[in-house]
Amino acid sequence: MSLDFSSIHNHHESSVFEAVQEMAPRFPDVAARNELLIDVACIALNRVQPRYIRHRVDYLFYLTEAERAANGQMIASAVQQAFEFVSARERARPVVRAAA
Repeated sequence: MSLDFSSIHNHHESSVFEAVQEMAPRFPDVAARNELLIDVACIALNRVQPRYIRHRVDYLFYLTEAERAANGQMIASAVQQAFEFVSARERARPVVRAAA
């Protein structure tokens, strides 16, 4: 028997992706490079506890307003920290100049 698990996903993914896009203008050095924004999203997702679901509406139905607010704050904090981490890492990298 073959099972289709493609409907399972981490509930926080879309919220983290939205937060990365909203916060990106505050970090222009990172926002200028798509691969760095993807790094930010990965780092932020690794900082939040995953919530695997099949249907977003089912998960949201069972959350209280306090839990929704806590999730929002957790995601905002994780994304902020991820941007700061990636920005610091990029500033610390040596500049490679092309040979003249």
